Amino acid sequence: MTTAKVIDGKAFAAALRTRIGEAAASFAAHTGRRPGLAVVLVGEDPASQVYVGAKGKACEAAGMASFEHRLAADTSEAALLSLIERLNNDPEVDGILVQLPLPAGLNEQAIIAAISPDKDVDGFHVINAGRLAVGQEGFVPCTPLGCIMLLKDQLGDLSGLEAVVIGRSNIVGKPMAQLLIDANATVTIAHSRTRDLADVVRRADIVVAAVGRAEMVRGDWIKPGATVIDVGINRLPPEDGKEKGRLVGDVAYAEAAQVAGAITPVPGGVGPMTIAVLLRNTLVAACHSAGMPAPEGL
Repeated sequence: MTTAKVIDGKAFAAALRTRIGEAAASFAAHTGRRPGLAVVLVGEDPASQVYVGAKGKACEAAGMASFEHRLAADTSEAALLSLIERLNNDPEVDGILVQLPLPAGLNEQAIIAAISPDKDVDGFHVINAGRLAVGQEGFVPCTPLGCIMLLKDQLGDLSGLEAVVIGRSNIVGKPMAQLLIDANATVTIAHSRTRDLADVVRRADIVVAAVGRAEMVRGDWIKPGATVIDVGINRLPPEDGKEKGRLVGDVAYAEAAQVAGAITPVPGGVGPMTIAVLLRNTLVAACHSAGMPAPEGL
């Protein structure tokens, strides 16, 4: 029997997007223009095309301008850098997102480094990573920022809680750990080479799983009453008679839900937060560009 509270990321994200839409309308009334997000897609990766389309629709729904740049897979690095320079200098563009992964032959680090840190709404630029590390204001990657929003909404003050982040990527694991440190949690970053990983996770009041391995975190790894944030999204092999396999997270949901105090589902947990936070970051960038304070409550 499921005992854990289900953390409804879809509902939280919808409420956040409503507040962003109201703030974007206020921004437009004051400045005479909408906050603008430029999304650059190189190549025809099917998943990336879906993501870019969803981001464009979300922008329009929130009253923001969406500028899509779809480039051929054989686009040269020089041409892509030239486009980014134009977007950096375009006053209508507040945020720039280059959809990853890029086709082979393009240097992702060089491309990200070319984006102005003040328009880096993905929070991947080394300057924004540095700002986060030393506690300065900057842009934080969307997924971990969404996770910390869900945690604070669920738990309130995180001070003194023991948190384990499983995964050490620059996109989720490392910034997630930093956000938890900033919230005064006691943080362990664990990964595939962590000794006695299950025992490390069992200590945690907060578990953030971001390893990309389907259902790796089992129910008996979870401390009773812990809050579990599952960042993973993995598709299992198809079962008999079905075209597609089930989507699952990095946590064995059915097992963990019998032990945890609260848990995010997959899908419908962390995923919806990512685009909502992207819109939030774009709005904040627009306010900074216009010399306005960022709206409170975002």
